[in-house]
Amino acid sequence: MKLTKKVLDELRVEPGSSAHLERRGTAHTQTDWLRAGTGDQSDSSRKLLAHEDLAQFVGELEVAQERLWASGTHALLIVLQALDAAGKDGTIKHVMSGVNPQGCRVVAFKQPSPVEAAHDFLWRASAAMPSHGEITIFNRSYYEDVLVVRVHPERLPQRHGNAGASEPQHFWEHRFEDINAFEHHLHRNNTRIVKIFLHLSRDEQRRRFLDRLDDPDKRWKFSTGDLVERGFWDSYQSAYEEAITQTSTPWAPWYVVPADHKYELRALVGGIVVDAIDQLDLRAPAVDPSQTDALDAARRTLMSES
Repeated sequence: MKLTKKVLDELRVEPGSSAHLERRGTAHTQTDWLRAGTGDQSDSSRKLLAHEDLAQFVGELEVAQERLWASGTHALLIVLQALDAAGKDGTIKHVMSGVNPQGCRVVAFKQPSPVEAAHDFLWRASAAMPSHGEITIFNRSYYEDVLVVRVHPERLPQRHGNAGASEPQHFWEHRFEDINAFEHHLHRNNTRIVKIFLHLSRDEQRRRFLDRLDDPDKRWKFSTGDLVERGFWDSYQSAYEEAITQTSTPWAPWYVVPADHKYELRALVGGIVVDAIDQLDLRAPAVDPSQTDALDAARRTLMSES
């Protein structure tokens, strides 16, 4: 099973075009990818179909990861960006549930350590890149350095001196250029990059925050800082709009995925990841002809034991 080109094109931000986040739905895609024509489009039906599709994508990703690992020629970097409560952790847990942990790694980018802050903003990301054959998921990423510090410019001098203080727009444009060049370098060296923004509505974020506060088993997930950041909602939307617009490129496109319904979000992300690996057209490594005789002899030895 695959997501259709029409769905992928709808989710992808065309390089050179604006992201237009305000025009993109947070609940569903415009294209009915959940088996169009099945008739029943109730929430319960859509949820069931999305769970079935996710299960198929998880199985296909298991096979695709094995090809990636066996070939050892490419790496896959998945960048997940979103506002609080959009579902990053749950998406990683469900979509990657079938992959071999030996070939998959999750890296969470939080406030930089003193050592990280003493380097350029891409330094810590470079050190965390996947090796060929591996999948690495960035739970937040180097994009925080054009998002959080864009919304909170007072944090920038603490980490990078006064760079950009007098020409802020010029400063951010340079950062976008640096990111594009960095990702182009990775692509040319066989690291494929899939960048996904989980597009959550303000009302749904509020509902999820309240759910965390009302459920004793979820209260630990809530931080008062989450509420503070929610107060900067419009600023974050503007920062994401520009960052995604400026950095969706042919070699590292952005996908904007509706995040109000977790069951559809996870299935769509699974389909995007499977498509990214399939586009590599990987094959299991061929056995060297010089080893054929040895392998045939090994088979005869094993068969003789029976």
